[in-house]
This record gives sequence, C-alpha cells and structure tokens, in this order.
Amino acid sequence: MPDAAASRSHPLDPLTPGEVEAAARAVTASAGLGPLARFVYISLYEPAKADVIAFEAGGPAPERQVKLVIRERAERASYEAVVAVDRVAVLSWRRVDGVQPPVMFEEFLGAEAVVRADPRWQEAMRRRGVTDFSLCMIDPWSAPNVDPGMDPEDGRYVRPLTFVRSAPDDNGYARPVEGLLTVVNLDTMTVTEVTDLGVVPLPERPGNYSAEAITAPGNIPAFPAGPRQDVRPLDIVQPDGPSFTLDGHHLRWQKWDLRIGFTAREGLVLHRVGYDDGGGVRSVIHRASLSEMFVPYADPAPTHYRKLVLDEGEYGIGMLTNSLELGCDCLGEIRYLDGVVNDNDGKAMVIPNAICLHEEDSGIAWKHTDFRTGYAEVRRMRRMVISSIVTVGNYEYGYFWYLYQDGSLEYQVKLTGVMSTGALPPGAPAPAHGTLIAPGMYGPHHQHFFNVRLDMAVDGPANRVYEVSPVALPAGPGNPVGNAWRAEETLIESEAAGGRDADPLGGRFWKVVNDGVRNELGQPSGYKLLPEHSVAAFCHPGSPVARRAAFITRQLWVTAYDRDELFATGDYPNQSAGGGGLPAFAGQDRPLVDTDVVLWYTFGSNHVVRAEDWPVMPVMPIGFRLVPCGFFAGNPALDNPPPDRCH
Repeated sequence: MPDAAASRSHPLDPLTPGEVEAAARAVTASAGLGPLARFVYISLYEPAKADVIAFEAGGPAPERQVKLVIRERAERASYEAVVAVDRVAVLSWRRVDGVQPPVMFEEFLGAEAVVRADPRWQEAMRRRGVTDFSLCMIDPWSAPNVDPGMDPEDGRYVRPLTFVRSAPDDNGYARPVEGLLTVVNLDTMTVTEVTDLGVVPLPERPGNYSAEAITAPGNIPAFPAGPRQDVRPLDIVQPDGPSFTLDGHHLRWQKWDLRIGFTAREGLVLHRVGYDDGGGVRSVIHRASLSEMFVPYADPAPTHYRKLVLDEGEYGIGMLTNSLELGCDCLGEIRYLDGVVNDNDGKAMVIPNAICLHEEDSGIAWKHTDFRTGYAEVRRMRRMVISSIVTVGNYEYGYFWYLYQDGSLEYQVKLTGVMSTGALPPGAPAPAHGTLIAPGMYGPHHQHFFNVRLDMAVDGPANRVYEVSPVALPAGPGNPVGNAWRAEETLIESEAAGGRDADPLGGRFWKVVNDGVRNELGQPSGYKLLPEHSVAAFCHPGSPVARRAAFITRQLWVTAYDRDELFATGDYPNQSAGGGGLPAFAGQDRPLVDTDVVLWYTFGSNHVVRAEDWPVMPVMPIGFRLVPCGFFAGNPALDNPPPDRCH
C-alpha cells in the first residue's frame, strides 16, 4: 500500500462508536422516528472495490457511508437508510415491504418473558409438574416459512421452545419439554398460540459440565474424582514478541498484508488480502466473509421439524460474538480487536476482545533427507490465526482464518456447545432420526451448512474460474497399461454455469486465475479452492427447506461482483419463502470470463449424534483451503529459516 494511503484512515475500517450513534441520530431526526422505532443493524456501507483500489493508489478517500435497517413497530414496517456519516446527511430512506428483518436481541429476551407469563403455557408446565417458572428456559427459535400464516406479510413471529433447569446454574437442555409449542408475535409482544401435544415426562438425569458439577452423582457423564490432575502447564512464550504487526485494523505478518473488519451480521471479515513476494503486495482476495449458515434438523416430530435456522441471516453473528479471554479462548502472545455493533436504541455497543490474533506452530513446512549421505533439511511451518467465537442459543461456533508461510489460507468453523435435545417416554428407544444420549432424552440428527463469500482479486480484478476434474483416460495406444489420467479444465463462462458440485472421490477443485499475469514458467497466476467437508442436502428438491436455503444445493456458486450482493440467502431471509440471494444473483447470467468474480463455497457436516456429544460437544472442525496455483514459480516457503533448536 502506498505511503499516501497508509497515512490516512482506511475506507474499510469498521465503524467507530461515534459513527454508529451519529448515523442513528441523523436518521431519527430526518425521518422523524417515533419511540417504537428500533435499530436492527447499523453497518458500514462499504465503498465499491474500484474506489478502494483508487484510494490505495493515492486517490481520494471514498465518502464514509453507513447503512441502517430499522423496524418501525408502530407501523409494523421495515426501512433502510444510507447516511453520509462525516457530513451527517441522510442519502436515502426507503420502506422495504414484504420482508422481516432479523430477530433483535431485545425481542429474543422479550419473547422469553411473555411466554413465561402466559397462563396457557403455565398450565401446560403445571401438567408436567413444573411450578417454579423462573427455572424455565425459553429459546425463541425463528419461525421458518413452512407453515401457513408465516409469510413476512402475515406478521413478525418466533416459535419458542421450553427447557427446565433444576437450579439456576443447571444445564436446562438436559430437560427438554417435548410437545409444547408456542408462537410469539414480536410486534405486539404477545403469545398468539400455545399447543400442548401431550405430556412426556422430563428427563431426570442432569447433564452439567462445570468442574464442580461433573463430580455429582447421577450426572451424565460423571467423574467422581473431578478434573484430571496430571495435566501440566503448557505455556506459549515469545520473549521477543510476536512476528506480526497490527496498526489499527491493518495486519502484516510474514509476507501477508490484510485488513480486518467486523459487522453486526457477519462478524469477522477479512479485507484486501495480499502477499508481498518482494516486488510489492500482490492482491489475492478483496473481501472474505461468512455469508450464511443453516442448521436443518432431521426430526419430523412437531417439536423439531421447524428447527431450520439461518443463524446469520435471522439473528446476526456479530451481535452474538463472545468477548475472548487469554488462556481460555486464545493461548500465546495475543493481540485483540474489539467489535462495535449497535443496540436497538441506536447506541453503540463495544464487544471487548471480539477478535483474537496470534501465531502458532503448525508442524513441518517441508523436509527432505538425502538417504545416501544422511544430510537432512527441514523447515517448520508457522501460521497466523485470526479468530472469533459466537454463541447462538445452545451452540457455539468458532470462526478461524489461518494464514500460512507457503502462501495458502485455510478457513475453519469449530463446532461445539450443547445440542438441542428432545424428550422420550420412559423406556422408549430413540427414533430413527436421533440417538439416545441419556435416559428419556435423545439428540436429533441435523446438518450444519456454511457458505463463505470470497470476493476474489488474484493479481487484480480480471479473473476467470476453472473447474478442474481429474479423469482417467481410456485404454488404448496412448494408455497402454491403463495408468494415465489428466486434469480436465472447464472454464465457467457465465453465471448460468456457475453452480457446481464437489466430487470428493474424484478430487475435483476450482481454480481462479488471472490470465494476464504469468509466472516465470508462463503459467497464469492463480489460487485453487480445495473443497473439504462437502455434504449433500437431504431435504427434498422444491421443499420449503430447499427454497429458503437454496445455497446448500450446490457446493460452489460463481457470480459477478456486485457490492450489494453479500449474503447467500439475500438481505432478508427471516420468514422468507425463499428465492432470494444466490438463485437471484445467478439468475442474471452475467459473464464471468476475465472479469470481477465472486466465489461462494458451501461446506458442512452431517451431525449424526453420538453419546459422546453430551452434555457439551467436543470441538468438530470443518472448512476448506485456498492454495496458490501458478501464483509463484516454486515453493514460497523455501526461504523459511532453519529451526534454531534442530540437531
């Protein structure tokens, strides 16, 4: 980045608390918002890619703009606004009909309170022997559009489920209330429906996980001796400090150069990811972010079949981000970045230590031993870790970006937390779509899907995408012993052909190249996406499940760049019947050759529940990798220094 640009605030820096509140005040005054108006999201409206590139080349700074989503409860209507925050001017204001914005945190808490106060719900709980309603947990699950009366125009709803603690610090998910269904209207904050399908006894065995609780008799599992006593201290020490520098949100590590962002909906975002090969910083990715996640449950029972949550689009990942703690969430020589979001009054909320940055050893980078002479050379690999952790109801998700010294990147989602459970009659076996995890309780099987949006810029914005499929050649004169195969490349020429399927057995991958930039061998500069953890969607084609999360039907989508196309399910998936997002983007059939392309990669996991997932799930990492392919003319980690303690 030129010094002229480095000396100025960058246009992709996250919003400051002052900018959040200034934007809210400007809209309140300009639109004459009433006391029932609520601010859903206040986010940076990022400038177009071309404007950012021009700024970094020494050009003018793009105007700092803020996008706001507002729910006017008095009108039961939604609005969008864009504010030029430096001059406190409202640039646009429009009503958005036929949509429901994400569920706000105050609505989440309010729904729990109104359900707990509802006489019909209280009577249903008494039938189950529960009279201390303060021990009840009511989880306001989103209301997917799979039942009549749940269109966005019908109202704004959630469908809370109930769990019961035995004490204030107890794991309430060990006692799910089966067959008790509620519906809450969030605009009026009233319970509109209570359905009791019959009493199933609450499971009796606790499932706690604190160091003190695991010693309790009857806990599943129980460890009477308490925590292990043979775990010795493990300290990560860097006496000279870390090898990275952090200037505001600008990170430099080894030869990597990038900026770190944060939004209320997406949480952690990477911007302007580049690599300095000695001739300057070469661009790789303009913007990388989690665009959506979807958790459909496999249980057709009435309590569970509506568990089809789009956690990012219906709640917001940034809003639910944890404050991380040294020695707990992150280990080593740590630097942190705060996250700035808004509350529903339009005030700024700062999440301390929302993003953790550190480096760690990652095994060997390369090695070879000359077996004739015994001479060996080995280099160790170090990686830069950029992470955040989010709590969405019962589940935790860790989002980890890894940068490596060989020019590769990796993205991992680490799944943990507590499963959403179901109760069974005494002695009943688990249903076919679940696993018994305690007496009278089962965990329904479910899937986790994640879609990451990769706004590519491999040596600039003029890119093309190839699907590369290894194929065996037919037997014949050119393949006399039947061993020959080749990597068959298919150019993805337009969005109509941009929906692609993974082939794990065939080793298919996708390659983004800049045909106008070549390495010393004459190969086009490129990066390839190595698909990992690809799973099929088990919902029926055309079903409400498939419509509301169409991105899960393909592992890769390729679209043309548009600054306003950020989310795989569109801007407003809450209660949507589907069709927005990637199907609409790709339906434009824009050309994709030697232009500005965006990759949307979908990966996931089939969570076939096991007893060992209870009461808190061991971390399960899933993700994908991006590795250079023609970007260099050889191994870029060849210059890693020899280990100083290698004998």
